[in-house]
Amino acid sequence: MAFARESSIVFRRQIRMNLRNPAWVLIGIMQPVLYLLLFGPLLEPLVGSFDSSTDNAYTFLVPGLLVQLGMFGAFFAGFGLIGEWREGVIEAERVTPANRSALLAGRLMRDVLQLFVQALILVALGYVMGMRGSAAGAVLGIVITLIIGGACAAASNALALTTKSEDVMAPVINIVMMPVLLLSGILLPMTIGPQWLQDLSDLMPFKYVVTGVRDAFAGSFGSGAVLWGTFWALLLGVLATWWGTATFRRENA
Repeated sequence: MAFARESSIVFRRQIRMNLRNPAWVLIGIMQPVLYLLLFGPLLEPLVGSFDSSTDNAYTFLVPGLLVQLGMFGAFFAGFGLIGEWREGVIEAERVTPANRSALLAGRLMRDVLQLFVQALILVALGYVMGMRGSAAGAVLGIVITLIIGGACAAASNALALTTKSEDVMAPVINIVMMPVLLLSGILLPMTIGPQWLQDLSDLMPFKYVVTGVRDAFAGSFGSGAVLWGTFWALLLGVLATWWGTATFRRENA
């Protein structure tokens, strides 16, 4: 009960900060929405030739953009934490008797809630654009996205407390995210690439998450892709949360 109360206090403070500047919620969703509006029409004449579970361009594209939203939006969560550290907020929190894990949990709750709102907007726009997806599958896809988003937010917070510098953190994120974006099949399926690129993408856990979310949207709930995608999302969530919690405990000991 104490952990829940302390996490809730941190969460409420973070939410109040977001509500003072709600533009960040809209800024975070602008990139996938622009992809949806500008890249989706280009994909329509090509999607029939893809080796995928659907021939609808938006049913293919929206799940990938959903995972992209979870990864990119959450990975930048740590920049705000660096600002809090620089302003002395983290130092002030460390002298309280609050559970150190609650300091991370409250922030992750804020990040997941923000991602949930953005995901609803993206999926709703997808249906407006012509996506034909299972409603239950969309719910499952959003749940998987929230898990992977929480994992990325936890990793971002851990990286922020480790580097304590935007100048260091920004290039690290760019170096990590570029191959993830290109090799996960978010915008185009890896099956259209050369064999060596497909083999390389098989080593990318996010590829299985993207494929799993696409199968969920298509209504194939029991497929191996959905199971593998859920497995990798949960595994990455556990590992990232452990890293984030360990970093907060070490920094606040």
